[in-house]
Amino acid sequence: TNWFIARSSSLSEQPAAVKRRRHLKRLNRSSATMYPTSLTQLARANPFSAPLFTLQKVEEPQHSLNGQRPRRLAAAAAADEDVSCEFGSSKYYALCGFGGILSCGITHTAVVPLDLVKCRLQVNPDKYKSIGNGFALTVREDGMRGLAKGWAPTFIGYSMQGLCKFGFYEVFKILYSDMMGEENTYLWRTSLYLAASASAEFFADIALAPMEAAKVRIQTQPGYANTLRECAPKMFAEEGLWAFYKGVVPLWMRQIPYTMMKFACFERTVEMLYKYVVPKPRSECSKSEQLVVTFVAGYIAGVFCAIVSHPADSVVSVLNKEKGSTAVQVLKRLGPKGVWKGLVARIIMIGTLTALQWFIYDSVKVYFRLPRPPPPEMPESLKKKLGLTE
Repeated sequence: TNWFIARSSSLSEQPAAVKRRRHLKRLNRSSATMYPTSLTQLARANPFSAPLFTLQKVEEPQHSLNGQRPRRLAAAAAADEDVSCEFGSSKYYALCGFGGILSCGITHTAVVPLDLVKCRLQVNPDKYKSIGNGFALTVREDGMRGLAKGWAPTFIGYSMQGLCKFGFYEVFKILYSDMMGEENTYLWRTSLYLAASASAEFFADIALAPMEAAKVRIQTQPGYANTLRECAPKMFAEEGLWAFYKGVVPLWMRQIPYTMMKFACFERTVEMLYKYVVPKPRSECSKSEQLVVTFVAGYIAGVFCAIVSHPADSVVSVLNKEKGSTAVQVLKRLGPKGVWKGLVARIIMIGTLTALQWFIYDSVKVYFRLPRPPPPEMPESLKKKLGLTE
């Protein structure tokens, strides 16, 4: 009985409450139509009214940049919207290879005099006591022109090496990144750099070996040949095709560790410089400032490269000078001290060389407007797994 009484009373009051609610809705609609600009636009313009919407607008470019492909890993400068080709396209690889030709061919040819003295220190330490003594003896015996011996095979050989080294590095880096997936690419990015650079250098050394063999013969055997046109036919007549490739294994021993250090150390150094040294975000740095960071990171990487690869470099120099020797025989004869002869000259040469190579290579990317992604960032999916975002 009580339930029926309460129910009947609530039903009797319902029409009045419904009328009041309907009246309020009509008033709200009329006020919205009367003041569309003053109220609705002010609410939309308020930056605190919809923080999620504002945050989404700010982060959209960064999200789209990182979300295009998981394979976009460190280059020396930020990505631009105005690019000349698609990242990972045939044109992109071709222009990267062209940048490698310029960076390696020009720089190695420029340091031929220092390279010549370094090779002579390695193969004839009794005669050439130091860098200064090596330069003085070379000028005394061969004149100033003697310092340029071997420039032609150096330019051709290292241009071919640069084409394969930088071009294939981009290919393998993208290939391995796609195989690993977005999260593993970020977590194992150093291993990715090492694997991609080692794979690229394997083919680059095959392209370099013939010219490297001719260069060492010209520089270290007085009277053997003065030019590439003299040297190549003579080598082929005496030892056949093997004369040009007998140094490829020690070349792998020298160049693969060197290149692995060169690329991995450079990539991580760039990342650390922007994180801890550069006082502003890289997106706010000009291209000139970014190229300065590239040069500094390249020099740091070059010092480590020289130390890692110097023993094998000594073996290559002696091996290409002598007929019938093997890498193991040369290594035993040089001993622990002999393999480090000429290290200071090599550090100066390789440090400067590596810095200039990265500077030229990145400048080519700037000139041709190639895609240049920012340093790698942790993917959103990985942040969620680690509990770094809600």
